[in-house]
Amino acid sequence: MYLEYYGLKEMPFGLTPDPGYIFKTESHLEVLATIRYAVEHNKGLVVVTGEVGTGKTTILRAALQMFTDEVMCVYIFNPFLTASEFFEQVADEFGLGLSKPASKPELLAALGRFLAERHSQNLRTVLIIDEAHGLPTSLLEEIRLLMNFETSTEKLLQVILSGQPELHEVLNRPALRQLKQRVSLRCQIKPLSLFEINKYIRFRLKHAGAKNVNLFDNAAVGLIGHVSQGIPRVVNNICDNALLYGYAAGAGMITRDTIEEVVETLDLSAPMRDREALVFDDEVSSGL
Repeated sequence: MYLEYYGLKEMPFGLTPDPGYIFKTESHLEVLATIRYAVEHNKGLVVVTGEVGTGKTTILRAALQMFTDEVMCVYIFNPFLTASEFFEQVADEFGLGLSKPASKPELLAALGRFLAERHSQNLRTVLIIDEAHGLPTSLLEEIRLLMNFETSTEKLLQVILSGQPELHEVLNRPALRQLKQRVSLRCQIKPLSLFEINKYIRFRLKHAGAKNVNLFDNAAVGLIGHVSQGIPRVVNNICDNALLYGYAAGAGMITRDTIEEVVETLDLSAPMRDREALVFDDEVSSGL
C-alpha cells in the first residue's frame, strides 16, 4: 500500500528471515566468522545464542550461503521432535536413501558411512539445529552421540546449536555435562544499539529501493530504539506499521507522534521516557 507513496520497490521491514536484509553489526560479523571458522577447521560443536527476534535464523541462513558445494548443510528448526523423528529427518535431509521405517542402528550405521565417505573426499558436513533451547535432554544427548563420528584427529560432523539465552541454562543441566564439555565455540547475537538502529532503518529502506532513506526523524528513531530495546523484529514491526500510518495520513516523514500511535496500537509495553530524552543529539546525528 505504501510502497509507491514512499518510493519503495519492496517491503523494507518484513518479518521473515531474509538474508538479503542482514544488517551486519559487530556481533553478526562475529557469529558469521565463528561459524565459518568452525566449519573450515572441523571444530565440532558450536553454540549460537540470542534473544527472541535478534535475527538468529536469518544469520544461520546467511551462513548457509557462505559455503561452496564442498560443504553440505542440513538445517533443522523443529524442537518438538522425538528421537526417532529426529533421526528420520536427519536421514531424509542427508539423502541416506533408507527404507522406512529404519531402526536407529541402521540409521546411525548409514550416517556413519555417509560422513566417512564425504570426509575421504575432503568434504564437510554440517548439522544446524535451530530453537535448540526447546530440545528435551534426551534428544540433546542423542545429538552428543553424533559427535562420536570422528577420526583420530577430526570430527566428521559439525553441529551448530542455536537458541535463546536459555540454551546456556539447558547445557548446564547435570545430565548434559558431557555435551557441554564438547562445545568448542560460543557466540552471541546482541540487540542493536540506538546508533545502530538508525543505520539499520536507513539500510533496509535503501535495500528496498528508497531514494530518501531519512523517512524517520531522530525523535521517531529514538522512541523506536527505546520501545524495541534493540530487537530487530520489533523494530521491523513498528517501522512497517509506521509507514502504513504515514501513508494513510499523507505524511512525508515519520515523526515521534506516529510512532507513539503505532506503539499504543501494538500494545508495546516498554516504559517511555520523556520526549526530549530520546532525541539524538547533534553529534550522534551528524555521525550517521
